[in-house]
Amino acid sequence: MYEGAVQDLIDELGRLPGVGPKSAQRIAFHLLAAEPADVEQLAATLLRVKNEVKFCSICGNVAQAEVCRICSDARRDPAVICVVEEPKDVVAIERTREFRGRYHVLGGAISPIDGVGPDDLRIRELMVRLRDDVITELILATDPNLEGEATAPYLARLVKDMGITVTRLASGLPVGGDLEYADEVTLGRAFSGRRRIE
Repeated sequence: MYEGAVQDLIDELGRLPGVGPKSAQRIAFHLLAAEPADVEQLAATLLRVKNEVKFCSICGNVAQAEVCRICSDARRDPAVICVVEEPKDVVAIERTREFRGRYHVLGGAISPIDGVGPDDLRIRELMVRLRDDVITELILATDPNLEGEATAPYLARLVKDMGITVTRLASGLPVGGDLEYADEVTLGRAFSGRRRIE
C-alpha cells in the first residue's frame, strides 16, 4: 500500500477492465517517471475522448458525429445488418474487409449471472430498424461464449416471423491450430460447418 495520490492512482487504474493490481502499479509508476508533458497529453486525450466521442444514433457504434462513418457511407449495403456486442467487434469485422453491410451494436450480451437482460441491451432499437422493409438479412455475430450463445437464439426468435433471413457467423478451427488442442464444442462446430471443396 502506498500513500495518498499514488495509491489513488493505482486504485483507479485497477478499476479498468483487464488491469490487475500489478499492472495498475506498473502503469502508475510509469506515469510517475514520465515527462509532465506526456502525462498532460494523456489526461487531455482522455478528457477529449469523454467530451467528443458519441454513440451513433442509428447503430450504436462509437462516432465523432451524430451518425457514424459506416452508417453515413452510401456505398454500404443497407439490406444487411450485422449484430455485434461491442464497438470493438465492428473494428474486428472491418479489418477482414469481407463485410459491406451495416452494423447494430447491442452494448453487451444477455447474461443473467451479471444481471444483464434483453431490456439492458439495444434490442428495441434493432427491432425498430428491422421494421424497415429494406432489411433482408440479419447476421448474428455475437461472441461464441455462453452469453453470446444465449443472445443469438433470443434475437433469432424475435425476428422469426419478419421474413428476414437470419444467419450466424460460422465458428470452428483457427488457422494454424492443431486438432489435438481443439475443445469438443469448437471441433463439433467445425464438423457441422464443413464445406465442399471444388
